[in-house]
Amino acid sequence: MRRLAAFALATVLMVGGIAPAAYAGGAGTNVALGLASFAVFNQLFGPVFYPRTVYAVPIVTAPPVVYAPYPTVYTLPAPVVVTAPPPAPMPTVVQYPHGRYELRGDGLTVPYQWVWIPNPPPPPPLSAGAGR
Repeated sequence: MRRLAAFALATVLMVGGIAPAAYAGGAGTNVALGLASFAVFNQLFGPVFYPRTVYAVPIVTAPPVVYAPYPTVYTLPAPVVVTAPPPAPMPTVVQYPHGRYELRGDGLTVPYQWVWIPNPPPPPPLSAGAGR
């Protein structure tokens, strides 16, 4: 019996070593086939090495019924309106030593426009002989 088993083992090893490797498309394909065979091996023999733990099924019960009083309703107080005094009117005249700008127009029917108005020239100086 031992001779028969040894002969069968030797035959399998020689056939595996003598037979040419099948061309499967390259290194990428070989990696994919290796990973697939590893996954199949884990599916077949994994439960033998790592048995699954069976967990108890949880029992679900309905929550207890609780009756609570109605919530208290609060009303907001009336809003307080604070009025501020109106802003000061915009100046319509800007004075300079040699003249002034005046703002003209109302902005609705006539557009606003700043107009420069120069001061009148000073009077000529009095001559020295005019006062006698």
